[in-house]
Amino acid sequence: MLPYLVVHILLVSATAASPLASKLEDGAPRVTTKNGTLVGVHSPSYHQDFFLGVPFAQPPVGDLRFRNPQPINESWDGERAAQKLPPACVGYGPAQWGYELSEDCLYLNVVRPTQVSRPEPLPVLVWIYGGGFIQGSAADLRNNLTFIIERSVALGQPIIGVTMNYRLSAWGFLASKELAEEADDSNFGLRDQRMSLEWIRDNIAAFGGDPARVTIWGESAGADSVARHMMAFDGRDDGLFRAGVMASGRFFADDKDMAAAQPTYDELVAQAGCHGAQGDSAVASTSSLSCLRAMPFEKLNAVINSSTALRTWGPMVDGDMIARSSHAQFLDGSYLKIPIIVGDNTAEGTAFAPKGINTTEQFRQFVLSSPSAIMNDAYAQRILDAYPARSPEDCLPNLPPDYAPPAYPYGSQFRRVATYVGDSMISDRRATCEAWARAGLPAYCYRFNAVPAWAGPLDGATHFVEVAFAMLNLEGVGYAPNHTPPFEGLGAAFRDLARLVASDWVAFVNGGDPNRWAGRADAAPALAGGKKVPEWPVYTHDAAGLSPRNFLYDANITSSVEDDTWRKVGMELIQAGQL
Repeated sequence: MLPYLVVHILLVSATAASPLASKLEDGAPRVTTKNGTLVGVHSPSYHQDFFLGVPFAQPPVGDLRFRNPQPINESWDGERAAQKLPPACVGYGPAQWGYELSEDCLYLNVVRPTQVSRPEPLPVLVWIYGGGFIQGSAADLRNNLTFIIERSVALGQPIIGVTMNYRLSAWGFLASKELAEEADDSNFGLRDQRMSLEWIRDNIAAFGGDPARVTIWGESAGADSVARHMMAFDGRDDGLFRAGVMASGRFFADDKDMAAAQPTYDELVAQAGCHGAQGDSAVASTSSLSCLRAMPFEKLNAVINSSTALRTWGPMVDGDMIARSSHAQFLDGSYLKIPIIVGDNTAEGTAFAPKGINTTEQFRQFVLSSPSAIMNDAYAQRILDAYPARSPEDCLPNLPPDYAPPAYPYGSQFRRVATYVGDSMISDRRATCEAWARAGLPAYCYRFNAVPAWAGPLDGATHFVEVAFAMLNLEGVGYAPNHTPPFEGLGAAFRDLARLVASDWVAFVNGGDPNRWAGRADAAPALAGGKKVPEWPVYTHDAAGLSPRNFLYDANITSSVEDDTWRKVGMELIQAGQL
C-alpha cells in the first residue's frame, strides 16, 4: 500500500495545478463548504478521501504581507480542485526537503475515512507542525495523517485528520514599534493557526467531522503553539477545541515583549534598503513597512535568510493574543481547563546542547549564561551539584555509565550538558502535569524512550523521534533521503510500540482517555516477555500521598508506568529560576 500512497499523492500534487477546474474526475469525493464545492481525491488502497490545499485565509501577499490573516472573502460557483498539496510557507530550511515555497501558503489538508458507518459525526485531530517557528510544512509527508486514520478505523474509533500551514520566521512573527503603531497586527503565524481552527469550526461538519470534538496536537514548536492557544487572549475559550496533545514542547515560553524585537527589525530594514529614500534613518513609521511589503518576494527572502538573527523570530507578548507572560498566566490559571496528553523524550537535550564543553568550568559558564530570573554564582553551583559529570540518571542511559563522549566535536561533558538542557524542557512538562493534577484536571503524561534507526548513540531518544511512532509511519514515508527511515532494520517490538502509541492517541481524540480501546493490554506481544501493557494513569498530585506517574513508552523493554520523580532536585531548581 505504501507505494500507492506516495506515488498517488505526488502524482496528484504534480498534475492538479489549477485550483479551479472545468472538468474533474467523476466519482471523486465532493464537499460543499461555506465558500463553495471542493473536489478531492479518493484513495482506494486506504479507503480515504484527501482534500488537499484547501484555502482557509486570503493569500498574505502584497499589502497583506506582515498583517494578521484575513478570512476568505470569495466564493466560487463551480467546483474547486482540492487535489494538490499546498506549498510550504517560506521560512528557513524547508527547501532541503524539496517543498515548493511560497508566500501564498495559507492552506490546509483534510483526510477522512471513506467507508465508515457511524451515526454521529467523527472527532477531529488537528496536527500543528514544529520546526522552531522557522521551518515546517503541511506538505511534509512525515506529517501524513493517513496511517493514524487507518488505525482509527481498525480500532472502531474513526477520526478525521487536518494539517495546516502557518507563516514562519519574519513572515509570520515580524515585530516592531512600526507594526504596533500601525495596527494590531502581531504574531501572524499563531493567528494563521487560529484562523484555520475557525475554518474547521465552520466547515468540518461538511466533511463528516464534529466541530465540538476537535483535539489539537503539536510537536516542539507545534506543542508550544498548542499551549499558546490554550492561553490565547488571556485564556479565553472560543470553543475551537476540547483537548490538546503537547509532544516535546513548552507550556512556558521565553516571553519577550514586542519592543525586544526592535533592533532586529531595524537591522532587517537597513539590510533591505528600506531606511529611507535619501538614506535617512528617521523616516515615517509606516515607510519602512510599506517598503518591506512592496519588495519582491525573492529579494526580501534573501535578506531575511542572510543571517541567523534576521530569520529567527517567534511568538512575542503583544497584549492581545499573547496577553501576558506564559508564567504569569500559568500561575493564576488563565488557560483552558481541558484534558491533555503531554510528554517528552528521554534525551531531548541532545538535539540542543552546545558541543565542545570539556571542563566543569566551561559548564559553569554555560549555566551562568542560561536565562533565569535568579541566576547567580550560588544558584549556578547548585545546578552543577544537581547535574554531576557522571550520573546514573543522565539522559543517555543507552550508553555505559563511564562512557565519555569524544572531546571533539561533542565535548567530554556532553552527557552532562545535554541532560541539563533537556531538563529545561522536561521540567516544564512536569510542572504542567502537576498543575493539572492540583486542579483535578485529566493529564496523561509520558516519557518516550525508543531510539529510531536514524538516531546515533549520542542522540539517544532525542527530540522528534516519537513523531513517526505516533503517526504510525512504519515505512518511513518522507524521511529518505535526508534521514534513514525510522524503523529500518529494527525489530517487531518497535512496530508494536508504534501501534500502541498511535492507538492511545486515537482513543484520546475519541473519548479523552488513551486507555479506551479494545486489546490495549495485549497490544505489544513482541516486547520483553510478552507482558501486559499496563493502564496509563491520570497524573496525580503528590501532596495527596500518591506518587505522580508517567507512562513510559519503550521498545527495548516492556512499556510501563514509572514514578515521575527522576532528577527531581535539578528540575525543581530549573523551575524555581523560571517561575
